[in-house]
Amino acid sequence: MQKLDPYLNIDPGTMSPYQHGEVFVTEDGAETDLDLGHYERFTGLEMSRKSNYTSGRIYWEVLEKERRGDYLGTTVQMIPHITDEIKAKIRQLDDDGVDVVICEIGGTVGDIEGLTFLEAIRQIGLEEGRENVMYIHLTYVPYIKAAGEVKTKPTQQSVAKLREIGILPDALICRTEVDLSDDVRKKLSLFCNVPHHAVMVEQDVNHTIYEVPVVLSEQGLDDLILVHFRLARPSAHLEAWQAMVNNVIQPEGSVRIGVIGKYAELQDAYKSIFEAIHHGGVAHRHRVEIVKIPAEEIEDGKGLDRLTNVSGLLVPGGFGNRGVEGKIRAIQSAREEGTPFLGICLGLQCAVIEFARHAVGLDGAHSTEIDSSTPHPVVCLMEEQEDLADMGGTMHLGAHTCFIKPGTCAYEAYGTERIRERHRHRYEVNLKYLPRMEEKGLLVSGRSEDGKLVKIIELKDHPWFVATQFHPEFKSQPLNPHPLFKAFVGHAIEKQAVPS
Repeated sequence: MQKLDPYLNIDPGTMSPYQHGEVFVTEDGAETDLDLGHYERFTGLEMSRKSNYTSGRIYWEVLEKERRGDYLGTTVQMIPHITDEIKAKIRQLDDDGVDVVICEIGGTVGDIEGLTFLEAIRQIGLEEGRENVMYIHLTYVPYIKAAGEVKTKPTQQSVAKLREIGILPDALICRTEVDLSDDVRKKLSLFCNVPHHAVMVEQDVNHTIYEVPVVLSEQGLDDLILVHFRLARPSAHLEAWQAMVNNVIQPEGSVRIGVIGKYAELQDAYKSIFEAIHHGGVAHRHRVEIVKIPAEEIEDGKGLDRLTNVSGLLVPGGFGNRGVEGKIRAIQSAREEGTPFLGICLGLQCAVIEFARHAVGLDGAHSTEIDSSTPHPVVCLMEEQEDLADMGGTMHLGAHTCFIKPGTCAYEAYGTERIRERHRHRYEVNLKYLPRMEEKGLLVSGRSEDGKLVKIIELKDHPWFVATQFHPEFKSQPLNPHPLFKAFVGHAIEKQAVPS
């Protein structure tokens, strides 16, 4: 699977969550579009650097070739040089064991920056033969509530734009708030030159996004694709998927989890976090109500009462100083009240800062990222990061090995001593302060292979307090919930069951 993004950034790594949502990190350390997280969650396949390209990265590589003289003095142009590079990126996925390449082009039909991508896939259809290439157009069909009707004009226009450049959609998937009548589907079929049976309705689902594959399968999209490629048409095996969906729709109970975030109002900023929490709930047949608490409100003292109304607290990753003191205050509450806690990346660093200040008594303890003059730098810049100038693509990224100490909460969750998890950070726990913190009850339950980096911390005298320097949410899937999220939600359910 592959996502092509027409924007000019080399990758989303330096983009604000307000602009783009979360940055998804692959096993091989690529900072990619958040849609790759959806790809992994829905398919169970592992994405890589080859799975996400932007216009910026395409242009960058073409211009590097020009500088090296690879084009032998030829005038470098959008066609054929940029389009050839795009086609090469798509075709590089053709490997042993690959039967089908699913390539998504982001943006909207008609965007100037996306024209080269559309031209490239038009050419691929010509070169590979139309029987070997299928064009599926995902389109929004708006519902005008005041008029009580849907409007097909936007879809007609986008398809007309595609046909102008030589792309004829083989199927339409119509995103809509309401069901589309057969008359509307016939109208779309007629004006878009798409067979009636190939006009699929993707209406907003009631409970979970994981209902969507079932909805599309019931309309025959899978059969349509197999017929187009002249492949065998076995029955779809969606039993496990449907059972998972049923667990979401008909839970045995519910539990409230608080997420203390810098971007609490942004659904996409913590997309993988929220999904992983829900996966943990599915594992216990519980619906999770996620309570999004802005970290700055905790700093102001307004949101403290909200911490008592949840059965588990999670502090996610992030950068910068905004909201950090609120996160530290929330972690202090979780530590002192015995509330199940999961900290991720910056969440671990805030947990170390909180423990150093309030359990060890190191006044002013902080991270040098936030306070370069702190008297107690319990979190500091990684040695490998000290001489780097560029921001993009230079963090400690991708999967790295962690060894877990037996008899710990982390070991109980994973059931093994050796794991590999994905990272995205520049700062680490300062080992010089560990002895003093360990004396007061901090436990390092996970370390790097060489033992120099702290990967997981816990508290000895706490029901369940775990924080990781890595990002476990990136590897959680609905059919395979991540062990830490499964354990975290399970302990939150236990906490909820015990009267306070």
